[in-house]
Amino acid sequence: MRMVANTLVSIVIAATATASTPFLATAPPAVKIPTQEFKETKESKWTCPECTPNEQYVLAQLQEHTKISDRNALATIMGNIKSESNFTPDICEGGARVSYHQCLTGGFGLIQWTSIGRYNNLGRFCDNYDCDPSSLEGQTRFMINENIFQRYLPMFEGSGLTVRQYMVPAFYWLGWGIKGHREHYAYNYSKKLILA
Repeated sequence: MRMVANTLVSIVIAATATASTPFLATAPPAVKIPTQEFKETKESKWTCPECTPNEQYVLAQLQEHTKISDRNALATIMGNIKSESNFTPDICEGGARVSYHQCLTGGFGLIQWTSIGRYNNLGRFCDNYDCDPSSLEGQTRFMINENIFQRYLPMFEGSGLTVRQYMVPAFYWLGWGIKGHREHYAYNYSKKLILA
C-alpha cells in the first residue's frame, strides 16, 4: 500500500514538472474587508418617566449598584417596595411619619425593616457609612447592601422570568405576612418601565 502511494506521489510531481505552466501554490488575492469602528456607548437603562422622584431614584440605584437588567426583576422589586412603604422612607408601620429613632414598634422605612436585627442593622450601616437612616438615600444604600438582599440578588440578576416567578425571591428577601397588591403593582411597573 505504501509503495502504491509513493508511486502516485511521484507521478503527480512528474506531471506538474513537465506541464507547460508550473504548478504554483498561491494564496487567493487579498480582499479588503471594511472594518467597523466601534464607539463606546453608554449602556441603556430602564427608566420610568411616569414614576415619582423617589421611585426613579431607587430604580436608578438598583441598576447602578447591581447587575439587575431584567425589566420584570426591577418591576418586582419596585412593586414590593410600593406595597411596603409607597417609597416613603420615614414611615413607621401603621402610617406614622417619624424618624428612624422614633419608630419604636413594627416595621420602618422603604421595605419596613421589622425584626430588631434588621432595624438595628440599618442604623449601624448609616453610622458606619455616614448616612441618614431616615433618608431615601441612606435606606436605598442599606437595602442594596443588606446581607439578606445580597443573598437573593443573584436570582434577580438572571433574566427571562415572569413577575410571578421573581416574586419567589422577593418573598424570601422581605418575608411579608400579607401578599396584598404587590404583584399587581409589579405588573404595573413592568408596563411603565422604558429602556432608554
